Amino acid sequence: MISFTIITCTYNASKYIDRTLESVRGQSYPHIEHFIIDGVSKDDTVKKVQTYAYDSRYPVIVKSEPDNGLYDAMNKGIQLAKGDYLIFLNAGDVFHEEDTLTCIAEKLKGKPLPGVIYGDTDIVDENGNFIRKRRLAPPERLSWESFKEGMLVCHQSFYARTDIAKQVPYNLNYKYSADVDWCIRIMKEAENKGLELMNAHRILCSYLEGGMTVKSHRASLIERFKIMSHHYGTLTTICQHLWFVVRAVIKR
Repeated sequence: MISFTIITCTYNASKYIDRTLESVRGQSYPHIEHFIIDGVSKDDTVKKVQTYAYDSRYPVIVKSEPDNGLYDAMNKGIQLAKGDYLIFLNAGDVFHEEDTLTCIAEKLKGKPLPGVIYGDTDIVDENGNFIRKRRLAPPERLSWESFKEGMLVCHQSFYARTDIAKQVPYNLNYKYSADVDWCIRIMKEAENKGLELMNAHRILCSYLEGGMTVKSHRASLIERFKIMSHHYGTLTTICQHLWFVVRAVIKR
């Protein structure tokens, strides 16, 4: 049976963590494991996740120790993972439906395992209420070059094969947008191995509005420019950013 590793990285996340834990607990699919990588929270995050782990019907591992930021914590989770696919859900993020993973597993029955499974994303507020669809929508056919148009697939709706991810850790030189670089490198590696990038044709995640890149918007944009220049070339990236400006004006 296909199995999934869910990784939740936390730091002082008590306000939002319950929603995420309940979403994972409510999944109808049984073949999952959940790793909660905490950066030594000062609130009661760890107490909540330990209680959750004690009552869980599937394996839950809680690690609370100093780290070098979010992407370092994610790398720790990757190295622990035993499932076929990795899913990153931050505190406040939830699966869109209780049968999300069951439906994905059904799609994979009898097929070679794709390098990436991807889908759509809804944006919700801190109370879990729907705000809007994500502005950038996933294309019908995804490739590593697709991200020239921006991060078309939300990180939480991008399920990477674990064996690939263990070879492609997050680059800790990036502080705000290492997820963009990671997704591109995962897709490149999948292409090198001749593996499909499978469109799930469904909403996979309801994503909490905000997050680190929103709070550090300018620094994130600068870093994303560097990442795109590295993967697609500086001239292509400049031209693409000019198009982003024109597109924004047209849509007003």
